[in-house]
Amino acid sequence: MASVVTSVVTTTVTTSGTAGPTSGVRVAHQGGVIDGSNPSKYDPKNPIVLFIIQIRQPRVIAEILGGILLGPSVMGRIPGFSDAIFPPAATPNLSLVANLGLVLFLFLVGLEVDLRLLLSNWRIALSVGLAGMALPFGLGCGIAYGLYHQFREDSGLVPISFGTYMLFVGVAMAITAFPVLCRILTELKLLQTQVGIVTLSAGVGNDVVGWILLALCVALVNAGAGIHALYILLTCVAYILFLVYAVRPSFLWMLRRSGSLQNGPTQSVVALTVLMTLTSAFFTQIIGVHAIFGGFLIGLICPHDGGFAIKLAEKLEDLVAVFFLPLYFALSGLSTNIGLLDDGITWGYVIGVIAVAFVGKFVGGTLAARLCNLVWRESCTIGVLMSCKGLVELIVLNIGYQAKILSQRTFTVFVVMALITTFATTPLVTFLYPPWYQKKIAAWRRGEIDWDGNPLNDNSGSSEHADSLQKSETAEIRKLLVYLGLDTLPSIFTFMSLLGGGKPSISKTHPRIEETPSEAVAQELSPTRPLAVHGVRMLQLSERLSSVMKESEIDDYSLKDPVINVFRTFGQLNNVAVSGDVEIAPEGSEAEILARSAIERASDMVLLPLNHSGSLLESEDCQPLSTGSDTIYGSNASSTFVSSFLSKTSCNTALFINNGFGVPVPRGDDNILSRSISKLSLRSHQGITLAPIADRSHHIFFPFFGGPDDHMALRLVLRLAQNSNVTATILHVNMAKDTVTAPEVETTQSSTSYRVKSGVKVSVTPSEEMLIEQELAFYTSMKDSLPHELRRRVKFEYFSPQPSLQSLTEKAKSEVGQSPKNAGDLIILGRGRGVQREFKHELLDLKSSMNYFARSGPDSQCFGDLAEALIITQVKASLIVIQAQNSLNIGSA
Repeated sequence: MASVVTSVVTTTVTTSGTAGPTSGVRVAHQGGVIDGSNPSKYDPKNPIVLFIIQIRQPRVIAEILGGILLGPSVMGRIPGFSDAIFPPAATPNLSLVANLGLVLFLFLVGLEVDLRLLLSNWRIALSVGLAGMALPFGLGCGIAYGLYHQFREDSGLVPISFGTYMLFVGVAMAITAFPVLCRILTELKLLQTQVGIVTLSAGVGNDVVGWILLALCVALVNAGAGIHALYILLTCVAYILFLVYAVRPSFLWMLRRSGSLQNGPTQSVVALTVLMTLTSAFFTQIIGVHAIFGGFLIGLICPHDGGFAIKLAEKLEDLVAVFFLPLYFALSGLSTNIGLLDDGITWGYVIGVIAVAFVGKFVGGTLAARLCNLVWRESCTIGVLMSCKGLVELIVLNIGYQAKILSQRTFTVFVVMALITTFATTPLVTFLYPPWYQKKIAAWRRGEIDWDGNPLNDNSGSSEHADSLQKSETAEIRKLLVYLGLDTLPSIFTFMSLLGGGKPSISKTHPRIEETPSEAVAQELSPTRPLAVHGVRMLQLSERLSSVMKESEIDDYSLKDPVINVFRTFGQLNNVAVSGDVEIAPEGSEAEILARSAIERASDMVLLPLNHSGSLLESEDCQPLSTGSDTIYGSNASSTFVSSFLSKTSCNTALFINNGFGVPVPRGDDNILSRSISKLSLRSHQGITLAPIADRSHHIFFPFFGGPDDHMALRLVLRLAQNSNVTATILHVNMAKDTVTAPEVETTQSSTSYRVKSGVKVSVTPSEEMLIEQELAFYTSMKDSLPHELRRRVKFEYFSPQPSLQSLTEKAKSEVGQSPKNAGDLIILGRGRGVQREFKHELLDLKSSMNYFARSGPDSQCFGDLAEALIITQVKASLIVIQAQNSLNIGSA
């Protein structure tokens, strides 16, 4: 131990003593991002940077903090700041605009609440919702006694009874922020899980009951006598019944008549809806209840059929979120003064209020969920989610502050509680219900494992591996998962038609013409199992409320999505069994969602089509592959997605780089000036007419190097070649290391033999020689087993020259693009994991000779050196790069 310390000290002293201006040892860079450092890379000496961007908090946290910073807690302490920015004379105007925005926001909250979810899960929603409200409400009533007697002498309060004050504090403790809850569940991909469904169902009931209790509390405050409060309550009930049984049917009739229910709200319908919202807010305000309840009720009665609620929210949410709500947060910040929390008793109540709000919700929701047969982790997660407060709590507190139920000091206490409980929700849920536990609980419920994670069948691991091996050997692609995009649909349809085998031909007979028994027997076709294709269309989760609504109503939204419907129609007309759905994906989680979907559907292959720019998103133009930064290698997002997906998936994957496959790409005169897409410019497309494709043939070129990826690619080529419109050239390439002279091949028509002539020297290791022999045996067996009907369309060849990037590229160009009027050619490649076939130096020379300076990145690792060279040299064909399932891979990518 002493020698270790001595050596360390000696090294430190020597290093510090020899460091100088010319020394190679330099002080660490301190310039931050200006000096080129990456803020998303973890630095153990400065972990706070990465912590701040990883806390994954909802936007409402930043909005509340922004309002507090503008108020007397921080910026208000600057002399003259509040008088200059928020003068007292302008406060009424600010309050007017903020409350107008609040009414519209509560309308959107009501629009987001789907009562169908509550009705479909009413039992567990009722138990979790009631327990999640009753316990915090009771605890809130208990702490209200201390708050009432401790702070009732504060200035700005009206004399109210303890019962009214107790009711308000209980409601403030029992409320749950439904909009923020939806946002958190969507970002954590829990909305469609059992935890998400139970939480949302309970949150809907909690939200509705909470607003009713708050309306009762406000009515009691505004009523001069007890009988007046009863009249207000009865008027509210009558108004709700009027909206449900009179206004809603009339509104639905008008929406159906105008077509807004099917096609989205028109401008007149949006104007009518806003007018109804403001009128309802006016009525609830004049009867003694706050105006926000009127807006909330109109949102509740709006229909969700046909995606009407989602489309209506898209019309209004930007104005409310960008313009109105920031004013409301600023107004709330002016009422929050952290400086008033200036003694121990006040801070004791701050801790007590936080504890009551969290413990009441957590314990009540957890126990109720556990009694409904959920496991402890799921129950605790539901309890944590139900404790989320957010913006809804801030609205409740502002109502109490405006009604002078709360003083500025108690208002600040509850704002701190809302901030902390909302802030703690996401980290606690991530800790209690991580993705690995979600997978474990799903497998346990399916009966695949026991509670300790052990497979119920001892031989399941070996049988699963055997099934994988058998699947690879047979290479039957029966279940295909396709990533759908609007601009890649033509190429996807062409590939599916080739893979599915086309429509069966059946000769029909007139129903009034009697057919003979022999004709009836002749018409019977042997039943064949069609190709099953599942399409996934992925939309990115945005900050908009409508994005969250799409996720919560994803089943209804998938039925109305035009891309999914076109996909279904194509499958029905082309003997392909298709299904499809829409996924709402948070940024960066697309690969994980797609890989999970492939596992859940037991897909044999995943098809990832990429457009000309390498983007997975839909683009507005359609251009051929080109060189430069706008190629497949110029898109960092798509390259990151592909790399992530290939590392996560466990099934066969086909990367489809489209270049006019199935539909000819319009190519104008090169002398015509190129145009750029502009939203403000108009252009007539009457001169561009695509004639029907007379030559529906396709030619496939496939260089076989060896390895599991090429094995799968070879079987795919033979599967596609079963279509009568497909011809294929399969080329065996010998990539022996340190080859002195390329092997010369002799083949005869009578027998298929591979013989290396004498005098050829090949320097290989014994393991490499064995691998070469195995690959050659596989290639020869596939050639010998070729069905007779395919021998006229499929040609097996051996590449005799020394393999190089230039020779292979020239060979590919000589094979494809020879029939420019056909339906498009294909080059199929394996990723080449586990086999030596890198052309790094040749690829760099090629880029240099063509002045190709695309950004460096993981592209060649995704697609391979040969694929990148083919794209750079503008090969006249589309590319498919195959990766075999991971359980069978040898080597690393």
